[in-house]
Amino acid sequence: MINGIIIINKEKGYTSHDVCAKMRGILRQKKVGHTGTLDPDAQGVLPVCLGNATKLCDILTDKTKEYIATVLLGTVTDTLDTSGTVLARNEVHATKEEIIETVLSFQGKSMQIPPMYSALKQNGKKLYELARAGIEVERAPRPIEIFELEILEMRLPEIVIRVSCSKGTYIRSLCDDIGKKLKCGACMKELIRSRVEQFQLADAYRLQEVEKLRDEERLSEIIIPVDRVFGYLKKITVRPEYRRILENGNTVTKSMALADWDIDGLPDGERVLVYHDNGSFYGIYEYHEEEKLLKPYKMFIPV
Repeated sequence: MINGIIIINKEKGYTSHDVCAKMRGILRQKKVGHTGTLDPDAQGVLPVCLGNATKLCDILTDKTKEYIATVLLGTVTDTLDTSGTVLARNEVHATKEEIIETVLSFQGKSMQIPPMYSALKQNGKKLYELARAGIEVERAPRPIEIFELEILEMRLPEIVIRVSCSKGTYIRSLCDDIGKKLKCGACMKELIRSRVEQFQLADAYRLQEVEKLRDEERLSEIIIPVDRVFGYLKKITVRPEYRRILENGNTVTKSMALADWDIDGLPDGERVLVYHDNGSFYGIYEYHEEEKLLKPYKMFIPV
């Protein structure tokens, strides 16, 4: 079984679920999961977790993401993007200066209402299923944060923006909100996810490229080990005689570790990477100051 992460450049027309299904066939293994839905009409970075790395899926969905979006001013649709039914077409009277000021005003923390055409669930039903049935329900605003926002191109009525944002930010909703504030309406014409945390579009592979590398027996060149994702965490190495302790997912004390564990330098709750003396990565542990030991948070026992 392959354990690790492959960064996929998702193409238009595929759902995130489709990508995982394709990867199961390409890699001939069942344990495959993605780290956050990307709309079928969108393209770009989709980290795909394999084997024991599927335990990372819930962690990586919390990470910062970056998008390149094309906003179409003056057009309003039911899906908030150009795949939907046009509800209104309006002239754009705002000046370039007004557009720039309006777009940049969305930087920072705010509350955003999720779109009806989304995979969020309400009373057990996905919102897009309700929307397709002609049912619109009230959605509670959710806190989001836009860390960076800039205009890359302006060719009215289209503008291209780069957005670095928190988990749960809907770029379609951002486009719609920009249009409302400019009093002309807007929708999203195109979306590329250019980054998920440290994973860049330049490091992503299309499905056919993964298949080609499989045939050439070169898959190892693109598989990212789990521990590399958390390279910013401190590393703790456990002595050879305590390998069984690690394999059983037990706690780790100072006496079990080599001299590289500075116990006095670890604050309560800090997470660290734990390795065996032979270099094998076993998991992410959390330090508990009161008991002076490390407890497993996520285990990635080598198989």
